[in-house]
Amino acid sequence: MSVSKIVAAAASGVGGAGLDVDEVFSTFLYDGTSSAQTITNGIDLAGEGGLVWGKARSTGEGHFLADSERGKGSNNNFVYLRSGETTGNIDEANRSLSSFNSNGFTIQDGSDSQFNNSSHTYVSWTFRKQPKFFDVVTYTGNGTAGRSISHNLGGTVGTLIIKKTDSTSSWIVWHRSTSSSYLFLDGTDAATSGTISNVSSTAFTIESVINTSYNASGGTYVAYLFAHNNDDGGFGEPGDQDIIKCGSYTGNGSSSGNFVDLGFEPQFIIIKNSSNSADWVMFDSMRGVVTSSSAADDKYLFPNSDTSEGGGIPIDFNATGFTVFDTSARTNTSSDTYVYMAIRRGGMQTPTAASSVFAINEGDSSGAPEYTSGFPVDMAIKRNISDTDNWRISARLIQGINHFTNTNSADDADDKFKFDFQNGYYNDSQGANNFAWMWRRARGYFDVVVYNGNNNYYSSQNVNHNLGVVPEMIWIKNRDRAVSWAVYNKTIGAQKKLDLNGTSGASNNDSAYFNNTTPTSSVFTVGNSNRVNQANEKHIAYLFATVAGVSKVGSYSGTGSSQNIDCGFTAGSSFVLVKRYDGTDSWYIADSARGISSGQTDKIIKLNSTDAEFTESDNSADYIAPHASGFNVPASSPFNGNGDDFIFYAIAAIS
Repeated sequence: MSVSKIVAAAASGVGGAGLDVDEVFSTFLYDGTSSAQTITNGIDLAGEGGLVWGKARSTGEGHFLADSERGKGSNNNFVYLRSGETTGNIDEANRSLSSFNSNGFTIQDGSDSQFNNSSHTYVSWTFRKQPKFFDVVTYTGNGTAGRSISHNLGGTVGTLIIKKTDSTSSWIVWHRSTSSSYLFLDGTDAATSGTISNVSSTAFTIESVINTSYNASGGTYVAYLFAHNNDDGGFGEPGDQDIIKCGSYTGNGSSSGNFVDLGFEPQFIIIKNSSNSADWVMFDSMRGVVTSSSAADDKYLFPNSDTSEGGGIPIDFNATGFTVFDTSARTNTSSDTYVYMAIRRGGMQTPTAASSVFAINEGDSSGAPEYTSGFPVDMAIKRNISDTDNWRISARLIQGINHFTNTNSADDADDKFKFDFQNGYYNDSQGANNFAWMWRRARGYFDVVVYNGNNNYYSSQNVNHNLGVVPEMIWIKNRDRAVSWAVYNKTIGAQKKLDLNGTSGASNNDSAYFNNTTPTSSVFTVGNSNRVNQANEKHIAYLFATVAGVSKVGSYSGTGSSQNIDCGFTAGSSFVLVKRYDGTDSWYIADSARGISSGQTDKIIKLNSTDAEFTESDNSADYIAPHASGFNVPASSPFNGNGDDFIFYAIAAIS
């Protein structure tokens, strides 16, 4: 599904040393309206220039590519090309894009099915010009072999795509892994002998074998250059991260998987078999690359074809790369060579505002999406607060699947748990008393990892993550069997665990869960318990950490007297989760949407129980009260028993 309202994809209130990938690349989903609409994706196309590549997801229309260098035509809208066709520039009224903006682009008024028909859904990929990421140049051919074309990529060129724009010709693709040959973007052919040579950080050369087609005298051309970062990207925080890689791998023909190590988690991939005839294949995490048992959950498009979006070519995005499972020629035939371009997942900088990474919303029966957030959601917890209902937790990486925080159930398939929206999640009408608490992944704040138990049940394993700091709390669920959740918390340490779906206090010393090993900024360690590391079974982990002024993972001891819990906030908390760990008690949630106020009027709910929410006065107690620095636990609060020990997780106020 796609969005009903166009909302900024880039998180406001995010900053850091180097550019985040979100500032130079966007996958944005939108619904057609048949009227002019502005796509606000946070990419500065007006000032920096770049490329918008789009496709109708729900119908068989061609891909369209419009860029800042070819610009507008005689109809005052951007000329465009189709990647699956040999046609040159297309300049038509009431079609294409009407402007490149400082935070996205505007689609022309009109009902054309390729761009903006109200009956269809669409995807757009926006590439901003930026050294070591992407550049676009135009040139006029001179008919002389050995012609050198200058560019401003300023780094290693990974992929180069050239198209003749004034007449019919194929799209030629040079890739660093097949540099002595080339591919055709509009076709399925294997690599063809011939080359573009002297490809450097500032120029490339059109050699004689392709000179006639790609340097014809007087012909006009456009070239798109995509970088290959190799430990020199200069992006993210602290400014030394890679965001794009162009490489190759050899197919193994195994449905058990073929892992490709990128050194980062991707959000967008294009793959082509360079040994044999096969379609080009595009995947992205917004439309859906899902770690599940169903290949149909992984949504693909073919750049060389008008075919609508399909499912059935299985692929997983992992913390450090991707895994292909297909045995067909498209992604994983044994011994064939495949080339790819991969772009890193966003959220590379530490958030500075809670509203950019956390939201609470009550259902409104809209259904598309039912719960709105203002950002793409990566994890959500939902339930009916007034009924004896299960808690449902799901994530973008497993969309269409959910778990219950109050039980030990394995994967529960439900296609309403969809995350392919720009501004929320869940594809069904719920209405009043149904609430969702939604998180976005971001450096230092929150991460999600899906992993398999290792092949030796009696050993531990290190699991890679992308939190970028040491996790302070981790929730883990075995997805394939009915065993309880296991929770790591920094206060109780890696030699103990808590049960998210239970009331027990911290366990006695037991290395079976976290191997008595403190997590690091890049890995966490699981032991030999079937809850966290069952051989050949799927697991999911949610990682939380403290961000100054945004979130706090902490602990305190009850005093029996009113005490303020300082989280480093300035306007109080929007969300508080509290658990006593030295004795038996539930996991309690209070939040600003349902009330955090003085007196016995707040609504409290238990994350480990199907019990409906209750008002503090129902128990003749004042559980929680507001305080600017975080929250207050009153003298009579069950969260404040004298000598009792508590852990908590709080998120700052959101506007």
